[in-house]
Amino acid sequence: MPDSRPALTERIIRPRHGLVAVNFAELWRYRELFGFLVWRDILIRYKQTFLGISWALLQPFLTTVVFVIVFQKLGHFDSKGAPYAVMTMAALLPWQFFANALGESSNSLVASSNMISKIYFPRLIIPASAVLSGFADFLIGAAILAGMMIFYGVRFQPQLLLLPVFVFIAFAAALAAGVWLSALNVKYRDVKYVVPFFTRIGLYVSPVGFLSTLVLEKFGWGSYFVYWLNPMVGVIEGFRWCILGEKFAPYWPGVCASVILVALVAVAGVFYFRRTEKTFADVI
Repeated sequence: MPDSRPALTERIIRPRHGLVAVNFAELWRYRELFGFLVWRDILIRYKQTFLGISWALLQPFLTTVVFVIVFQKLGHFDSKGAPYAVMTMAALLPWQFFANALGESSNSLVASSNMISKIYFPRLIIPASAVLSGFADFLIGAAILAGMMIFYGVRFQPQLLLLPVFVFIAFAAALAAGVWLSALNVKYRDVKYVVPFFTRIGLYVSPVGFLSTLVLEKFGWGSYFVYWLNPMVGVIEGFRWCILGEKFAPYWPGVCASVILVALVAVAGVFYFRRTEKTFADVI
């Protein structure tokens, strides 16, 4: 008697390879999942904490207080006549966004191992959503900065309209590094220990509590240009320029060099991510 059961078919979904890699149409099809992951990351960030979302207020505020005491009161660092607290908060805001986004995105694939091992979707969504969720804390910090500007009488600067450009550079830098590190963390779990270590060091190496011109005064032009290859130097000084005016204009060749470096890291990071994506479900 012939078998009347329908023939079974197997459908295998494989990610595209190479740099062209990023299939934006596919990412758009999964936009609802992307939005869900962003919202999930925001909700669980302060889940089961006593102070909840208040941590987003306390962290930048208390860190600014510490920097004012250590760098201004004890170290007598120059602020070019601007309120030192505003100068520091303007630097701390993008730095904390970058550091938090890097920490969340680097561990995002491992934290989503159950999803990765069970269903197919563009894996690039995971680190991207982890970075984007950091904008919630960023907006709260921006409200604190706006209040400090009003308190200290800092006037509106026309270049404040260019602030979103430097926000985008900070986002791109965090995403570029996060894509690299999230893929590496699947195979080498040392990454989750290395990232917090370097972000803690970066807080003091980047010009958060001081002006980048201090590096020029101490070490000369060669070291100064290399220092600007750190993309967050350009972002931080760009924030200060937008908020505090022309006296804080950044070193534009250094800004251009850091933007080019971010673009190169992003391209290389996406290429590496897509090349190793097919192994995530097996290794994770």
